[in-house]
Amino acid sequence: MLMSCDRQSQDLKQKEMDLFITQLMRKMTLDEKIGQLNLPAAGDVVTGQAESSDIARKIKEGKVGGLFNIKGVSKIREVQRLAVEESRLGIPLLFGMDVIHGYETVFPIPLGLSCCWDMQTIENSARVAAIEASADGICWTFSPMVDICRDARWGRIAEGSGEDPFLGGEIAKAMVRGYQGSDLAEKNTIMACVKHFALYGASEAGRDYNTTDMSRVRMFNEYMQPYQTAVDAGAGSVMASFNEIDGVPATANKWLLTDVLRTQWGFDGFVVSDYTGVSEMIDHGIGDLQAVSSRALIAGLDMDMVSEGLLTTLSSSLKENKIKEEQIDQACRRILEAKYKLGLFEDPYKYCDDKRRQQEIYTDKNRTTARRIAAESFVLLKNQDQLLPLKKNGTIAVIGPLADTRENMSGTWSVAANLKETVSLIEGLKETVGDKVNILYAKGCNLTSDAQLEKNATLFGRDLKRDNRSEKEIINEALQIAEKADVILAAVGESSEMSGECSSRTDIRIPDTQRHLLRALVKTGKPVVLTLFTGRPLDLSWEEEHIPAILNVWFGGSEAGYAIADVLFGDVNPSGKLTTTFPQNIGQIPLFYNHKNTGRPLKDGKWFEKFRSNYLDVSNEPLYPFGYGLSYTQFQYSDIALDIDNLDKNGRITALVTVTNIGTVEGKEVVQLYIRDKEGSITRPVKELKGFQKICLKPGESKNVQFVISPEMLKFYNYDLEYKWEVGDFEVMIGGNSRDVKKAVFTLL
Repeated sequence: MLMSCDRQSQDLKQKEMDLFITQLMRKMTLDEKIGQLNLPAAGDVVTGQAESSDIARKIKEGKVGGLFNIKGVSKIREVQRLAVEESRLGIPLLFGMDVIHGYETVFPIPLGLSCCWDMQTIENSARVAAIEASADGICWTFSPMVDICRDARWGRIAEGSGEDPFLGGEIAKAMVRGYQGSDLAEKNTIMACVKHFALYGASEAGRDYNTTDMSRVRMFNEYMQPYQTAVDAGAGSVMASFNEIDGVPATANKWLLTDVLRTQWGFDGFVVSDYTGVSEMIDHGIGDLQAVSSRALIAGLDMDMVSEGLLTTLSSSLKENKIKEEQIDQACRRILEAKYKLGLFEDPYKYCDDKRRQQEIYTDKNRTTARRIAAESFVLLKNQDQLLPLKKNGTIAVIGPLADTRENMSGTWSVAANLKETVSLIEGLKETVGDKVNILYAKGCNLTSDAQLEKNATLFGRDLKRDNRSEKEIINEALQIAEKADVILAAVGESSEMSGECSSRTDIRIPDTQRHLLRALVKTGKPVVLTLFTGRPLDLSWEEEHIPAILNVWFGGSEAGYAIADVLFGDVNPSGKLTTTFPQNIGQIPLFYNHKNTGRPLKDGKWFEKFRSNYLDVSNEPLYPFGYGLSYTQFQYSDIALDIDNLDKNGRITALVTVTNIGTVEGKEVVQLYIRDKEGSITRPVKELKGFQKICLKPGESKNVQFVISPEMLKFYNYDLEYKWEVGDFEVMIGGNSRDVKKAVFTLL
């Protein structure tokens, strides 16, 4: 009865919205309809001067549907007033922003955040971001980015959730829930935008904006799931990707934007291009601005970011019978529906509340949440002889170019952050331990020996104050500091803008001069803890061999300095697990855990064997596998117990393991379930993640962890792209990472 009432209420709301928009569109001219499809670049607006800008003229003429990356309630209110009070029909604007991993309170970069493997924590981060952004005038975020990536050269791997489609889908769902809440009409929710649809993370050679090309079997089995899961979660908008698919740029790909997204998946929101995505199709070579704009509209694109191709050419295309007015109407309706669902027609200024701006942004509560979440994202890669946690006494030398930089802590795409207010590592350490520990500091080296490369890698206010002395002088100064210390804490790795958009790298080692510093520090004989800042998997083969402790802190956000101190000194036990494989060297890329077997597989633990699928110069194994991460305690797994060995199409199998904390401190463990389809109509991966649970155990405590396996979990897209399961034998694997697992088998009848 309750569900029936809910359905009736939803139907009534839908009818009310349809009627409102239909009546509004009857009043609109063709130019005003086309204007709703335009998302121009406004730049930042100076309060009090919006009315005199060129964008103001377009707004008054009804030629703008929304604006993006304007920050601040007063600016947004001023621009919204132009639309509502000075345009003919008073249609409000959408205001979007790249709220990627927080607003002014910044959380770890998405790749780091994914390593907490805690969906409620991830949802909470998006909820805080939505509360803060909506309190500052924003109603639409260009997030989550759900592109699967298996190539560490690609800089935007930092913005996604790693290499696994199942985990990526669960994270996408959590982010959409966090942003949109249960009702988009609420004042503290914002509309999500799933991006980049599709396959953007599979760019050739790891070079940004490059071509992607793959079979549809691979596409649907290995890349599409996060997009579809986000759509199923109710995401209000989708962003088309820059790359081509099957030879057609995604922005004009009707098979992608209509056949798959709308017809197959049932998406009912709107599709926006990426920045200049429409006009870039000219360089792709599929037509001039008028041609590519009409192709984009026909394909199912609804809003044009920056190019103004739809705005300036659709009228001509209509007159020339290259498009239909119904296609313009459909796109316009989708934009108006989004504004209606956000409640902007009822109150265009609902996101412009000065009290909320003052009370709900960068609060102590939000910062505490960010500090806790950052600590949960860090991954302990090595801890020889339990060097960590550090004791809160003695002298510690903090050395490295990333030790004393506030501006780089938040990571890439933290556009709303107040970088000067972020806490640096050295500040976080000192404030956390006070006068208990004597903390010394030396920069030790520059980011890289190449001054131009450093400049390119520290854009957008992320300068590291380059030291123009010789490398030898800077390192010798650091060695003098190191001699006074009991422990050396090396703060090295990438700057925040060495990953992110247009930050692809062909060498994924720690930059040269920092490697020289590390070698010099190791030669002192003092214990060295590597605190690694990075936005991608790196080649850490030398570091793994020579440095006793390695803590990967990614870029942990505005509270990272405190969070790193919490983990280093043991106030928080690290529990992060990798969501992307770390290779032994760049030659192994692309490297991912859920690969196919080949007809000549190399046996586990073997290397080298002639006429097998392997390398002459390095084993097939990763340096650190997917799902890997250490703790200050140790966990022991029992063998897997299955309640039955045979599964029918209506049945369920329960797989149980007992996990025991055999160490001396409380800790969290991510228990991971993998399944292998041993025989299929097409080749199947050696394992696939199908479930996970994060548990907390006191010293000596045991917990039974159960996973329920159903035939639905065993489905895949076959050669004909039918999504179904197939009978046969399956292998169940459960463990603390994708490599170290217990095994059992069952049969699907």
